[in-house]
Amino acid sequence: MLYTGKGDDGTTQAFGCDQRRISKSSELPEALGALDELNAFVGLVKVKAAGNERIASTLRDAQETLFIVQAQTAGAEKRVGEDAVKKIEDMTNGIEKEIPPLRGFSIAGGTELSALLDVARTLARRAERRLIAAAEAGVRDLPIETKAYMNRLSSLLFALARLANHETGVAEENPRY
Repeated sequence: MLYTGKGDDGTTQAFGCDQRRISKSSELPEALGALDELNAFVGLVKVKAAGNERIASTLRDAQETLFIVQAQTAGAEKRVGEDAVKKIEDMTNGIEKEIPPLRGFSIAGGTELSALLDVARTLARRAERRLIAAAEAGVRDLPIETKAYMNRLSSLLFALARLANHETGVAEENPRY
């Protein structure tokens, strides 16, 4: 069955890990929910990136690592390694060499794919904040690699958004404030 009814009272437990029931509004479910939301949205962006294998495969790799982050956050013995952080840094650095230098803030959009990647970037930042909140509350001890990966992921998504515009010849638009 896809439901148990056990959470009808507003409590939940981490899947397959710590079996005590906790409030659905507490730090751990908030962090797991934000990660789930991010991973699901990255899946949508991956589908929208069909035809751009580089972006689609990069997003697929990110989804795999996000599942590790989710499992680790839930309490499983999974870990994001230094290699995942290095890989995401290398991808971001490679993209930066292909696109024009950043000249300030840019208005999201340009192409649909770029706009979707910008939304994914904001969801990644929220998931990172929720993970930090869970760690600060003492709910989970997160290794530096996990924190670094989540911090770098939003940078990668920003670089991919800029790349999506660049590859289609759409110029970035800066705010006029």
